[in-house]
Amino acid sequence: MSLLENPMHPGEVLRELYLDPLDLGAIALARRLAVPRTRIERLVKGVTNMTPDTALRLARAFGTTPAYWMNLQTNYDMALAAKKVDVSSIEPLSAA
Repeated sequence: MSLLENPMHPGEVLRELYLDPLDLGAIALARRLAVPRTRIERLVKGVTNMTPDTALRLARAFGTTPAYWMNLQTNYDMALAAKKVDVSSIEPLSAA
C-alpha cells in the first residue's frame, strides 16, 4: 500500500516527523503555539483535523508552509472518501 493510497493523518506526521525527533510533547508545543493543549493532543491522536489556524502556527514553528499541513489533511480526507464513496454509477460528462 502506498502513501498516496493510505496517507498518514497530519497528527501522525506531526508526531513522527517533528515532535518525536525534537523530544517535544504535545503540551509543550501547545504552549509554544499559544493554543489549548487539547488541540494538539487531539490532533496527534488523530481525533481532530488540521485547521487553517493550526496550519499557520505549525508552519511558523517548524519552518514549513501552511499549505504543507493543509495538504496532508486533504490527502488524508480524500483517501478516506475514496474508500467509502462509490462513484461508479456516475457517467462522465463530455463537451459536444
